[in-house]
Amino acid sequence: MSARADTTDVKAWDVLRIEKTGTHCADDTNCMNRLHPAIEPVAFAKPGQHLVFETRDALDSDFDLNSQPEDVTAADLNLVHPMTGPVHIEGAKRGDVLAVTLLDIKPDQYGYTVIVPGFGFLRDRYTEPFIANWKLTRVEAVSDEIPGVAIPFNGFMGSVGVLPGEPELENILAREAALQSAGGVVLTPEPTSALPSEVCGPEGTHKDECLRTIPPRENGGNMDVKQMQIGTTLLLPCFVDGCGLFIGDVHYAQGDGEVSGTAIEMGAEVTVATEIRRGEAAQVKVPHFEGGDELKRLAPSEFYATTGFPLKEQGEVPVFSTYLDGEKIGPLENLSEDLTLAARNALVALIDWMVEEKGLTPQQAYVVASVAADLRIGQLVDVPNYTVSAIIPTTIFRE
Repeated sequence: MSARADTTDVKAWDVLRIEKTGTHCADDTNCMNRLHPAIEPVAFAKPGQHLVFETRDALDSDFDLNSQPEDVTAADLNLVHPMTGPVHIEGAKRGDVLAVTLLDIKPDQYGYTVIVPGFGFLRDRYTEPFIANWKLTRVEAVSDEIPGVAIPFNGFMGSVGVLPGEPELENILAREAALQSAGGVVLTPEPTSALPSEVCGPEGTHKDECLRTIPPRENGGNMDVKQMQIGTTLLLPCFVDGCGLFIGDVHYAQGDGEVSGTAIEMGAEVTVATEIRRGEAAQVKVPHFEGGDELKRLAPSEFYATTGFPLKEQGEVPVFSTYLDGEKIGPLENLSEDLTLAARNALVALIDWMVEEKGLTPQQAYVVASVAADLRIGQLVDVPNYTVSAIIPTTIFRE
């Protein structure tokens, strides 16, 4: 080939694009927002192909740069999460592991972070709606609602998984129903706005069995693990032949914890490649992931951190413990081996620091923590007090 030859049309990879059509998931035959083994594949792919998933934001929303808090209140949470897929991987069988390598994420130009009343780690403290509208590039995100803050691009798949099998579905439905009966917070099957409607909707064939997408499970799903960066490989046990790979809820950036309930949410184009690992689901019973040096760039060059221990006010029952023995917990000022309470206290201290030292409002600080602060376990042995740190990279603050 001549050195001056035009290589514009040379194709290096076999690419399969799973496109989105229409304005919302309901308009798109390649989109679903519930999980069930009866859902038919929307595409068939070969291992090794580059699969490009065109995805929607987590709320399947109409948000834009002009969106206001009242728009958050009007959002239909039954639409969460719109997933592109499922895709049948040819040759994959139940009992195999599907290795999914993340090759690229192309972000949309707009993203958002919201506080939804009644949802989030500090839902008892933040009861009013809030939205930060972000302008996105492949470098950083900025928001008029939080001036003086710039969040670097560290995109990943918030939700990625495979379809559950019939035995897994039966077990999940039973255990989640038992937890709900005990007073735990559980989102049980809800046919309203469920897709695909012929399987999961009000007249669907399995309307009372379709799993909600908010909790992650053995099949993956809404894991929200920011370490699953470009270059890493996710290992998913296959529960149905073909696995039924789906991707959605892509995050531009997120702190470990996603504490307000959302990261920087966006639509995106996600490129992955798959490999079948025969029979490995006997060892990989839940998602694992592997990589090289991809996590180094997540480490802050400068930071400030707070710590938390499982301490509380006498008479207080933490919101996440209300389904337990409140009469026993209430009078105590110190709970034993309570990682969640320690994390909450570290987070509250970090928010207070951002309010006092950086001039943010409490809602702004809560959102910044959700997209940039990491909750890290210090130790799990020094009973009764576990230690959690909340770490914020100080380079995000533009003086």
